[in-house]
Amino acid sequence: MEKTEQRSASSPGFVVLRQAPDGQWQLLGEIRRKPGLTARAARSQAILDATDGAAKDGEVYAAVLRSEWRVALDWLPPNE
Repeated sequence: MEKTEQRSASSPGFVVLRQAPDGQWQLLGEIRRKPGLTARAARSQAILDATDGAAKDGEVYAAVLRSEWRVALDWLPPNE
């Protein structure tokens, strides 16, 4: 289930992904960053929020800053 929280375009947040057993990445959603937490704690909280607390040891998750996700999508083909 993909989650997307209400947010403004400039509010900090994470894109949360889970790695499936076949190695493919599944988008779980975009989660707003909780203020007052360290970077590591904020990523962990985003994963817990995206999974409704169901994240388990042994599963592989990634919480990528939304701003970095957008930069990664801004690809231009090389000049030929």
